[in-house]
Amino acid sequence: MEAVTAVKPLIRVAALSGSLRKTSCHTGLLRAAIDMTKESVPGMEIEYIDISLLPLINTDLEINGTYPPVVEAFRRKILEADCVLFASPEYNFSVSAPLKNALDWASRAPNVWADKAAAIISTGGSSGGGRAQYHLRQIGVFLDLHFINKPEFTLNAFQLPKKFDAEGNLIDEAAKEKLKQVLISLQAFTLRLQRLTIYI
Repeated sequence: MEAVTAVKPLIRVAALSGSLRKTSCHTGLLRAAIDMTKESVPGMEIEYIDISLLPLINTDLEINGTYPPVVEAFRRKILEADCVLFASPEYNFSVSAPLKNALDWASRAPNVWADKAAAIISTGGSSGGGRAQYHLRQIGVFLDLHFINKPEFTLNAFQLPKKFDAEGNLIDEAAKEKLKQVLISLQAFTLRLQRLTIYI
């Protein structure tokens, strides 16, 4: 009799970078995460969601309960995802303006962030973006986002050995392993939340 191997359901992840820079290390972290799901974290599919085209939040753009097409498309991507992976830079002890703008658009009624699992990864100076992560978690309370608590991922981009190449790609193996553990945790927490939703 052949052994039956349990197959994990596919977890769809919406990945957002709070940095719009072409060689952004935060977008590089998301590229590394996408590669990992293809190689060593089965059962996850990460889609990078470009937030650079979103207009500044303005309720004058809401007409008869609808939003501009680019906003509608963005909201639909978030709604269809099982969970969210934020790559959040730290600007002035907080999240970046593009990321806050995306958070606000998707929170307009109906709030499409609600009841989704989420994780945050950051890189930067000495704190590695940690203060932005704490602020994003605070925002997430109102949005009904459920962040994983561990492992935390904050990375000092300027500390040797070199963490990123000139194109913003993650090249540090220790950081890659840490990122992999974040994905595994996010996957497990997402499945757990989905099971709880079914039982409720």
